[in-house]
Amino acid sequence: MNEVMIGISLAYAPSSTEQWYLEIEVPRGSSIFMALQLSGWLQKDRELAQWCQQHQDAVMVDKKDWRVGVFSQKQPLSYELAASDRIEIYRPLHIDPMNKRKKRAAL
Repeated sequence: MNEVMIGISLAYAPSSTEQWYLEIEVPRGSSIFMALQLSGWLQKDRELAQWCQQHQDAVMVDKKDWRVGVFSQKQPLSYELAASDRIEIYRPLHIDPMNKRKKRAAL
């Protein structure tokens, strides 16, 4: 019996100078968490792996501190993926973007 696979993509910029992009196939019914495991990214990024472990069972999305989404919509790690979905991983902000723009405008 063959498992039906769907194609998805993953995008992540772990730093301002580094970007990861990957297209993979996952079994239909896979969650965001399962796709991150299959991608190997949790092994490459300890901080992301730790965050995923802490939030794996969360049903509600904390809009401020949430780190994953699909097509710019924050989703729980249990979100069931559809064909052609793009998982996006958001890194925490260390500088408020509004303050950064104000400082740049003042120069």
